[in-house]
Amino acid sequence: MEPSRSEMSILPNGKGQDLGEEMCMSMKTMMEEEQFDDPDSTIAENIEFLPNSEGKKPRFTDFEGKTSFGMSVFNLGNAIMGSGILGLAYAMANTGILLFLFLLTAVAGLSCYSIHLLLKSSGIVGIRSYEQLGFRAFGITGKMAAGIAITLQNIGAMSSYLYIVKSEFPLVLQAFLKADTSSGEWYLNGNYLVVLVSLSVILPLALMKQLGYLGYTSGFSLSCMVFFLSAVIYKKFQILCPFEEFSSNSTLALAHVANVTVNHGYHNGHVMVDDSNCSPQMFTINTHTAYTIPILAFAFVCHPEVLPIYTELRNPTQRKMQHISNISILIMYTMYFLAALFGYLTFYTNVEAELLHTYSRIDPYDTLILCVRLAVLTAVTLTVPIVLFPVRRAIQEMMFPNKTFNWIRHVAIAVILLTFINILVIFAPNILGIFGIIGATSAPCLIFIFPAVFYIRIVPKDKEPMRSTPKIFAACFAGLGMLFMIMSLSFIIIDWTTGSSSALGGH
Repeated sequence: MEPSRSEMSILPNGKGQDLGEEMCMSMKTMMEEEQFDDPDSTIAENIEFLPNSEGKKPRFTDFEGKTSFGMSVFNLGNAIMGSGILGLAYAMANTGILLFLFLLTAVAGLSCYSIHLLLKSSGIVGIRSYEQLGFRAFGITGKMAAGIAITLQNIGAMSSYLYIVKSEFPLVLQAFLKADTSSGEWYLNGNYLVVLVSLSVILPLALMKQLGYLGYTSGFSLSCMVFFLSAVIYKKFQILCPFEEFSSNSTLALAHVANVTVNHGYHNGHVMVDDSNCSPQMFTINTHTAYTIPILAFAFVCHPEVLPIYTELRNPTQRKMQHISNISILIMYTMYFLAALFGYLTFYTNVEAELLHTYSRIDPYDTLILCVRLAVLTAVTLTVPIVLFPVRRAIQEMMFPNKTFNWIRHVAIAVILLTFINILVIFAPNILGIFGIIGATSAPCLIFIFPAVFYIRIVPKDKEPMRSTPKIFAACFAGLGMLFMIMSLSFIIIDWTTGSSSALGGH
């Protein structure tokens, strides 16, 4: 007699087995196979857990993780690192060195605490999926809220990255080749380039079944940003303040003088920046200072990637994953501060919202800066597959729950996502401004609000009563997230109504 369909579904990985073999298999063997079976034959995208009858902690049954500690740090660091690092020098110019350091330190600490809440909630119920944590806390509403927030947040981030490729890559190639802007060559067309990069680099990496395989590309991406940081530090000691702006002729120079907002002089075909702006400020309060607070608050966005990385970690424990998170945040914190500090000390109040554009004001054909711009483009491109992974997983959780892994569905989701983002970037770049509102809503939810409220709901009251110190802190943390959301939305609305662009570029 063959086992029924319902009986087959409870066997490891849903595979049918011979009835005689089933009767000979001990309960211990069944539990071990559920925990350590090959990942290719598991329900890889559906995260569940197996309660241990011996009273031990819940044990995960998706598959045995094989990603090393170092590769996990690379992946999480790459998820944190975004194009926002280019605007941190401008943020420091509008806050001062000490205030910027205080805000950055506070945000790094809050990010570590937020990940702690996620990991603790995950450890209690034995789930390593943001969407499933939402389901455990608030049912289908919580699951859909988490999935939609991850999808919108990461689609916005990927759109901004590809828009950078579209707008910057042609300029870098043009400068390297010293080509005429009116030459009309296809390789100087940003629309062609962004499609070429998406097909040749991003799509093959996005098709990886597991996030751990991207550790090598993440390491290379971070190396590119280390090169960027090294160049910023080097240029600090090469460029003197006041600096001379590059100009091909006196007519362009005089035209530029009429449009800039700081005092300049004109000398020997160059625009001279007034040396009165060449002193650092420890504290600065101006009309742009408030805008830096929500930007810095979202500087360490990596929460959608934390649990997938935790899932694939070799010999995973909550403490080990927390160490990975802390190290990744510490590395990014150091790079953020050094890039902001040396960028600010090079140009002071003359620094632009995009740091590399300020270097181009001195010499647009500087080989080192052109290499740096190419390295930043490479880093941004290699970040897209990391950011796409949680979106693909969220879509599968929302639309195809309890389905076994399927390569056709896996490829189709990745292709549809990249096609949609390319269409936005090429044909509707003005719509990308809407993602500012989406990011101002979804980012506080993923970083502050969801980890806190999930923690409050998931941790049993017999372990931590509602009035216990940890849950009070979590409630305050959720309130802080609401405050950041209101601030971000308010600044975006002010910018839209006044027609200005005061807000800084974010993650």
